[in-house]
Formats: sequence, structure tokens, C-alpha cells
Amino acid sequence: MIWLQWLLLAAALFAAASVFALWSYGRFARKARGPESHSIPSGDGAPLDLAIGALEAAFPDQTGAALILDNRSAFRDRLHSIRAAQRSLDMLYYIWRDDLSGRLLVRELLAAADRGVRVRVLLDDVNTLGFDPSYLGLNGHPGIEVRLFNPVTARRSAVRRGMALLLALVRYNRRMHCKAWIADSRLAIIGGRNIGDVYFDATRSRRRRSCRDADLLLAGPVVRRAAKVFDDYWNSGMAIPIGVFWSDHKSDLADYRRQLDEIARSPPAQTYLKSLGDSAEAADAAAQRLAERPFHWSPGARLVADPPEKAQGSGRDSWMPAALQPVLAGAEHDVALITPYLVPGREGMAVLTGLAARGVKVSVLTNALSATNQIFVHGAYRRYRRGLLGAGIAVHEFAPPSKDKSSRRKGEMLHAKAFVVDGRLGFVGSFNFDLRSLFLNTEMGVIVDHPSLIAALEAEFARATAAAESWELTLPSPGTLRWRRGGASAARDPNANAWRRGVSWVIGHLPIHRWL
Repeated sequence: MIWLQWLLLAAALFAAASVFALWSYGRFARKARGPESHSIPSGDGAPLDLAIGALEAAFPDQTGAALILDNRSAFRDRLHSIRAAQRSLDMLYYIWRDDLSGRLLVRELLAAADRGVRVRVLLDDVNTLGFDPSYLGLNGHPGIEVRLFNPVTARRSAVRRGMALLLALVRYNRRMHCKAWIADSRLAIIGGRNIGDVYFDATRSRRRRSCRDADLLLAGPVVRRAAKVFDDYWNSGMAIPIGVFWSDHKSDLADYRRQLDEIARSPPAQTYLKSLGDSAEAADAAAQRLAERPFHWSPGARLVADPPEKAQGSGRDSWMPAALQPVLAGAEHDVALITPYLVPGREGMAVLTGLAARGVKVSVLTNALSATNQIFVHGAYRRYRRGLLGAGIAVHEFAPPSKDKSSRRKGEMLHAKAFVVDGRLGFVGSFNFDLRSLFLNTEMGVIVDHPSLIAALEAEFARATAAAESWELTLPSPGTLRWRRGGASAARDPNANAWRRGVSWVIGHLPIHRWL
């Protein structure tokens, strides 16, 4: 039994070290947090004030929302908003990749800061860790500040970083998954897209799939609410200035600009910008291009967001499910749900199967095993398929073939997070229908009610669940799954190799679904 004593001793020492790590981080965060700052209110003389303000005047006290489904339009709208901004740009992102599109937008942010725009960028640390030099380059401009949400403090040594992650796993497992882009407190982009090539069709890669996603371009009262949410995160004790970790770092802003300029002049960048119809619009022209987007105005649109303290496990009464569940539970006829990762858990299954039991037609779209970038999450999802089908819920798995038949490049992956209820209410945001979004990650999104906007979401669901894009799951007999697509059928996950199927099967039998 000596081995058991040693095991208990090791567990006790690890627990004590973890408690000390949490205590020491809290002490560090209280000292390291940056000074408070707040959103700059909208005015009446800047290009976005004139262009968007004119629209708001025609629809007082209403929110305008335009659905952004096309990836290149999603990049173009962000590009135009930077060029049109005169006062402030506030960005809240889970991922900002240091790739072609990410660098092109950084270059534009530097240009905006040069003309006096205040830029605040808050990034979740889980995808920032290890790439600090790029973000330090951006932070080197006096008009730009980069902060990291819930960061690991050991950033210079891989070994120390690994130890810190292990000891702080309870804290570090909670992430900021929000995506928000706010220009001059006049315009916002909120939805499922992170910043990176796969979200904007900037480059094609064999390693990464292009993402099918959805954002909303917003004007009106929802933008002011989004600005308030951004301030809550920015001024929380969990947002730490990146410079705190690199006090001895000397930024060479001129060299960083040269690197970005070289990238902007490169053939891939020029080809991409040309495909956007980019002509380096002046602020007035960029603002007008945004104002010409197809906004749908209604008084009922509202932003829903988790408070930053959810990342500490507190404030549960104000978490997003408290706002979303009544919308779903109020369905009378049909619900169409789009989520790249589907791990409903006991609570989600109760909602979905309860709707089906009341006679509501429930249809779900998620990624197929061959398309997903998260095999572990798919392993958790596989445990729910039979229960969903048995309750009468239609399940579709997204797996469009590659558009490039001449190469081994991968096809699209579903990354949009949205739902429609009874053809009258819809949601677009960052919230996946999984246990991470429910309990661990902070999320945000917008509930909309304009008929044209709802119709566009329904059309996207119909397109993505068509046979050309997805497999429909069936349950011909208890316990027997089959996939159907047009005239084709399969008895196991279609187009997924043995390794993917094996990993998915193993994960499906482990009690770790809450953390996936």
C-alpha cells in the first residue's frame, strides 16, 4: 500500500500547488490590471456618424442588422469600418491569427491609430500564447493597446509555461469566446467569425478548412449595448495589458510596419485585395459603402452576452442560457439550429427533446466527422445522436465536398452559430450548443426578429442541409444509424478515415464531455 500513500501525497502536493498558483495569480492580476478606459460615445461629424446616423434617424430607437454570410464580404466590412473610423476601434476576439488577413487588418489598425483613432484589442489568451511578438508589435503604437484575457503569466519559457498551465488548469480552462468589432460606437460586427484566413477565404490550405460562418453588421441601440459589454470585459480584472509580461521589450515599430507593408505588396495579398474590389477608399467612401449594406431595422433586436465573471464561475443568473432558453422553449411550430459543435448535455437534451415531445419540428445541423476540426468534441456528440433521432429530431451533418477537385485541399467546415424559432425569432453569435459555451466560455450574440432577416437565416439553413452539402442521419432500427445523401447511404461516418473514427469512438466513452 506504499504506492497508494505516495499517490495520495503527490495528489495533495499538486492540489496545494494549484491553490497557491490560483492565489498568486489573483494577487498578480490585481496589481497588473491596466487603467480603466471607456467607449468613446458616437458623435455627429465623422463619416460613420453622417452615413449611419442618417439611417438611424430614419428608424429611431430601432436596431439595423445585415446578415454577413459571404466570407470575403465579412473581411471587406471590417476593412471599410477601420478606414471610416475617426474616434475609436474596439475589438474583442477569441482568435486573431498572424496570417495574411490578420496582418492586413493589423496594418489598417496602425494606419487608423496614425490618424488619431484610439484602438483597443482584447484577445483571449488560449490562441495568443506563443505568438506574443506579433501582438507586441501592434501594442508598440502609442495609440493602440492590446490586452489578454485570463492569461498565463509564464510566457518566455515553454517548460515554465507548461507547468503554469497544468497548475492553473481550473482557471485557464475558462475562455473568452466572444467576437465583437465596434467602430466609432456607430457600427458593430458580432457573430461567429474570428480573425484569420479561414474565416475570410483569404488563402486556401491543405491543413485548414475554409469556414462557413455568419456575422451581423449592426447599427443603432445594440451597438451602444455592445460597447458597454466591451468596457465590462476591458475593465475587468481578467484583462491584463500584454506589456506587463514584456516590460523589457523594445518595439521597433518602423521595422514592424516594413514587414506589414511587404506582406501587403506580396502577390497573394494583392490578388486577395483585388478580389474584394479594394481601392483604398477614403473614410467617407468607406462609410458610405457600409451604409449601403442591406440593413433590416426593427425595435426588437437585442444583444445577449455573458458577463466577464463567468470566466470565474460566478454570476450564473446572468449567463446567456438564461436569455436563450426562453426563446427556444417558447417555440410553437419549428426550430432550426446551426452549431458546429453539438454536445447538448442533460440540459440541452431536455430542451430539444421537450420541444419535439410537444410536436415542435426540431432540425439540427452540425459538422460531420469528416469535416470537423474538433474530433474530441465530435466524440462527445456521437453519444447524443441516437437520443436525438429517437425523439424525432432531424439531424444533419455538414460535409460539402471540396470545391477544388484537382487538389487534396479540404472542403468547408461549418462554423456558424445560429438558430431560428417559428420563423419569427433568430439568433446569430458565438454560442455553440455545447457544454463549454454553456458552463465554461463567455459568449455573446444578437437575437433578431425582422422577417427578412429571419428568412435569410432559414434560406441558409435550407442550403446547408441540402443533399449537396450535408448527410441526413436516420435510425432505421433501434441502435442502428445510417447516413443518407441523395441516392447514397452509409453505415458509418462517411468519408472519415479509421483514425478519426477510432478517436471519436474512444472519446465518446470517456466522462469528459463537460470540458470539450
